[in-house]
Amino acid sequence: MKTPKAAPSDDAPITKAGKADRRHLRGQASAQRIIDTTIRLIAEDGMAAVTMQRIAGEIGSSNALVVFHFGTKEKLFRAVLEYLNDQFARLWQETVRQPDLSAAGRIVAALDCARHFRSRHPDWVSVWVLFGSDRQTLQLDRQISLPNDRAYLAETRALLAEVAREGGHAGVDTETLAEGLNYLVQGAWYWDTFNPDQVRSDALQKTAMTLLREAFPGSFPLLG
Repeated sequence: MKTPKAAPSDDAPITKAGKADRRHLRGQASAQRIIDTTIRLIAEDGMAAVTMQRIAGEIGSSNALVVFHFGTKEKLFRAVLEYLNDQFARLWQETVRQPDLSAAGRIVAALDCARHFRSRHPDWVSVWVLFGSDRQTLQLDRQISLPNDRAYLAETRALLAEVAREGGHAGVDTETLAEGLNYLVQGAWYWDTFNPDQVRSDALQKTAMTLLREAFPGSFPLLG
């Protein structure tokens, strides 16, 4: 009978592969700290106030480390935008694409997704809005965020069309309704970003549900 191999102990020698893995994990953690710090600084002081040197000072490191990870400020900003898009995509997948939801339920979940993203991560939304409002980063935001925005809009449009078919709601302009809901979300995010002292309300959710109930009587009776 073969003797089973003992499990590796904590003081077992670390292999080259193990060292490489640890270096990779430390590098990932370091890069994420830089991204998180950049988001916080932009949310607090705006785009123009953020420099590679200031980011390095905030994380207690050298400017060389920030340059090592991202090279230039534009590449760092690209990484920030990609991170924000990834986080929203993850929340969209978790909330909107649940297999047990009806088409109407998915639409309400899409509104909840936008609302929860803003309430849980106000700095993320503020930075996203600022990227789209600054001349120097507008093109970058269009390259990275716009394709995803269009995909979410197309998905919402398809869901609205499904609600119309299932409920027998003939003549509903689902194209315009989808764009209207998108305007509500984008407008709420912009308003909250540039009016931080205003008391937040449920105007986005209430207005959207009013539009949906008017367009599809009986299809959204207890949702929202």
